[in-house]
Amino acid sequence: MTENAIDSPLPVLTRHADAETTVDPSSVMRLLGEGRHAGGGFTSYRSSFAEGAVGAPAHFHTKATELFFVLGGALRVLVGDEVTVLRDGDFLAVPPHTPHAFAAAPGSTADVLFVFDRHMDRFAYLRLLNRVMRGEADPKEIAESARRFDNHYVESAAWSAAPQAS
Repeated sequence: MTENAIDSPLPVLTRHADAETTVDPSSVMRLLGEGRHAGGGFTSYRSSFAEGAVGAPAHFHTKATELFFVLGGALRVLVGDEVTVLRDGDFLAVPPHTPHAFAAAPGSTADVLFVFDRHMDRFAYLRLLNRVMRGEADPKEIAESARRFDNHYVESAAWSAAPQAS
């Protein structure tokens, strides 16, 4: 078994105390594990969103299914053109090419486990996002990295019209 490994077909183990943690003004992300192998690999991380956290704007992935499992609180999500709220214990799988977005639900915090069914060097993306959120990197770097991280931003009238987290 390897700990928090990449490029290995072996099981990946990340101890809670050893997981890399990123902190920005609205969330704490704990990077749990990534694995890259012939079958496509995976990425998994846990995000704890503060009340009013904006999460991620509307986007889609061309290769990966993104899985959400709400561990606590409530998460407002866009899937396609529908906005709904996921609550403690709810699970959502968003297939490739499906626009989606997420944020803490109005008046709530959210604790969410994210899993991608493909390795996309997502930890590098999350580190970049964290630097942008802390004002240490230019937001243009996010747009310039769309192809590398398979993270393609789109406009969504449904998401824009939905009640925002307070």
